[in-house]
Amino acid sequence: MKDQLINIKDSALAQINECVKMDEIESLRVKYLGKKGEITDILKGMGKLSAEERPVMGKVANEVRSEIEDAIASKKEEIKTIEKNAKLQEEVLDVTMPGKEFKVGKKHPITQIIDEAKYIFTGMGFKVAQGPEIDTVFNNFDALNAPKNHPSRDTSDTFYIDDNLLLRTQTSPVQIRTMKSTEPPIKIIAPGRCFRFDAPDATHSPMFHQIEGLVIGENVTMAELKGALNEFVRQLFGESTKTKFRPHNFPFTEPSAEVDVTCFKCKGEGCSVCKGEGWIEILGCGMVHPNVLRNCGIDPEKYSGFAFGMGVDRIAMLKYEIDDIRLLFENDMRFLNQF
Repeated sequence: MKDQLINIKDSALAQINECVKMDEIESLRVKYLGKKGEITDILKGMGKLSAEERPVMGKVANEVRSEIEDAIASKKEEIKTIEKNAKLQEEVLDVTMPGKEFKVGKKHPITQIIDEAKYIFTGMGFKVAQGPEIDTVFNNFDALNAPKNHPSRDTSDTFYIDDNLLLRTQTSPVQIRTMKSTEPPIKIIAPGRCFRFDAPDATHSPMFHQIEGLVIGENVTMAELKGALNEFVRQLFGESTKTKFRPHNFPFTEPSAEVDVTCFKCKGEGCSVCKGEGWIEILGCGMVHPNVLRNCGIDPEKYSGFAFGMGVDRIAMLKYEIDDIRLLFENDMRFLNQF
């Protein structure tokens, strides 16, 4: 048995010395020292030895095991050092090479306009309200005093999910939800995405962005609406920008108006941006219709209010002189990096 152990030791040490990979060392460890290893098999026969032979053979077996374990540990450290040096050699840093350029991202032009509008309106005391992009027909049309035969309610203009749900065509449902859940006074803006059944072209997109505003309180007047919008326009387009309110018709406001601003490029002189008119239409507004207040449980005899809505994409196109709305959604970095 002693000769067997010595032969196993000599064979193991020779094989360990020839190893160059970590998995080879591990295989030898299992072969000689594992639960089913060669030394373990020999030690299982110790019970057949006499009482005098047993301690002698046990000492020899432990010495052999110890030598093999030490050889394996030493070889592992040697291989680790070799692998580390090889890796360091491969990863030599050439300090003369030019550094990598790290490009810093920037906000999309639509996000820039939304953030700027938020800053302006919150400075005037407005809060930002949000709502779901999938809403009810009632919140999107009925509560807003839109008649059943209104063109916008047709399937050729609106994405219906079923008879009661649709993709909102405006952020006005946020106004309805706010009025139904909040006691006046109310002073909010509602930015977000909207959807309409439009074929994509230079000025139309089935998905677009809006910012709407709503103020409800006692004795709110058209003068306050004009004052708020004049301040917004001056801060967004410049102090010299003027506004013009033209009568219009919306089912959810009465009276209603379209708002034009002096062309920010030619300052009202007439150019290609304003098509020679000196004015650019940017939004619609008006005093909240009494029916809308009633639909939301607000007494129109006690409260009044105003509302307005603008297309963010249109304002971005006007401000940055973009001639095709599709450019805003194509994610071409060559285009977006200009803003």
